[in-house]
Amino acid sequence: MHLDVLDLRNFYYRTQLGRVAQKAIRDQVVSLWRPDKGQTVVGFGFAAPLLRPYLEPSRRVIGLMPAPQGVMPWPAGMDNVSVLCEETQWPIETGMVDRLVLLHGLETSEQPTALLEECWRVLGPGGRALFIVPNRSGLWSRSDKTPFGYGRPYSMSQLDAQLRRHNFVAERQLSALYAPPSSRRFWLRTAPAWERFGHRASAVMAGGVHMLEVSKQVHAPQRPGLAATVRRPLKVLEGLPKPTAEPV
Repeated sequence: MHLDVLDLRNFYYRTQLGRVAQKAIRDQVVSLWRPDKGQTVVGFGFAAPLLRPYLEPSRRVIGLMPAPQGVMPWPAGMDNVSVLCEETQWPIETGMVDRLVLLHGLETSEQPTALLEECWRVLGPGGRALFIVPNRSGLWSRSDKTPFGYGRPYSMSQLDAQLRRHNFVAERQLSALYAPPSSRRFWLRTAPAWERFGHRASAVMAGGVHMLEVSKQVHAPQRPGLAATVRRPLKVLEGLPKPTAEPV
């Protein structure tokens, strides 16, 4: 089930560990998707900490927060862009989203199949989605002191397989949160160094979250049959007398 929005807000905005996690994940998102003008950027779950760099240049930014989680006004001191919605019925027209990011949305969903169908529906041609989930072999999914200790953690292969079943095509894989989920001063102070080291050694070092960028796969429409068109038909029977009926 979804976590409460107040618990998520308190972790990301009122604890030092939450601010460290927010920066580590957001830096990866921005490195993947540079903020551009004219785009519609949508976050689902509790993706608000990742959307701030896109507020100014984007045509539209929307933070969708599922009803079981609850909603909070965001961003502070600016026009609100957060919306309370049903988990599988978003108030967004089909094909209108250029960039979609899910944080604390998929792993806590009780209807993941319907949720992924909704993700596919709103994503437009050429659009990209980014799914951020706890790594089942990472340290963060083993501690319930952070939001990453709740819901279903994934391996990268499990996440990829589930998204492929819903007609998403994997594009790029990333990880984040290489420092331990500890509030001790040493780990907090050295967290940026752990992130840099982890990105270089990601083949042998597990991050706390998996990040999988996907695109929308659209199959070509199939018709019952295609009519054959002959531009210059062969007239092999021309010149022959037409058959006539003889009396019986």
